[in-house]
Amino acid sequence: MRPLTRFSRVKQKPESKCTPERRSKPMRLAELPFDLRWLNRPKRWSQAGGDLTITADPRTDWFVNPQGGEPRTNAPALVGDVHGDFLLSSHLEVDFASAYDAGALALWKNDRTWAKLCYEFSPQRKPMVISVVTRGVSDDCNSLVVDRSGIWLRISRIGQAFAFHASADGSWWNLVRHFAFAEGDALSVGFLAQSPVGEECTARFSRIRFQQATLADLRDGR
Repeated sequence: MRPLTRFSRVKQKPESKCTPERRSKPMRLAELPFDLRWLNRPKRWSQAGGDLTITADPRTDWFVNPQGGEPRTNAPALVGDVHGDFLLSSHLEVDFASAYDAGALALWKNDRTWAKLCYEFSPQRKPMVISVVTRGVSDDCNSLVVDRSGIWLRISRIGQAFAFHASADGSWWNLVRHFAFAEGDALSVGFLAQSPVGEECTARFSRIRFQQATLADLRDGR
């Protein structure tokens, strides 16, 4: 979990909000059947052979501290709108340097309604799976330490509910979180990189998979 002093480590700036690049041309990844757009432009990014790489600028994050302080939603994310049930997964590797550096799969509605499933560097310098669900303020939860290079992450939508899973091999999935947003919330889904207290962070998303389907059982490993 994040310490209460997280935001005292760096000079505070005015509240930062996601700025969709609505005037840019829609983007596509071959693995995804929907258009994508940027929420905050990254420091740099690339796509090649089905892989997506995003590098976040310094002091970028999605986090609304439940203990107070300025909300921050200035991390770059490439997202698109999806209707109906789906499963989106990817293998994720991150160039960790500073605490809270992360890559993530993310859900987005607005500055106070979003969620992310992160492969994140803890203050103890351990790669971890961490999830954050934000409904006004952020509900931050540490799940498991990752003892290998990289991890599979997956977001599933089941009606109005969502499930976060993590996997060592992309075949057997461990449930991380099960939650819902208010009925009628139209959400975008995609890929995020962040460096809340560092100078930059690069996240690489590979073997991206998308299914327009309903996950039958959250806890059977499939």
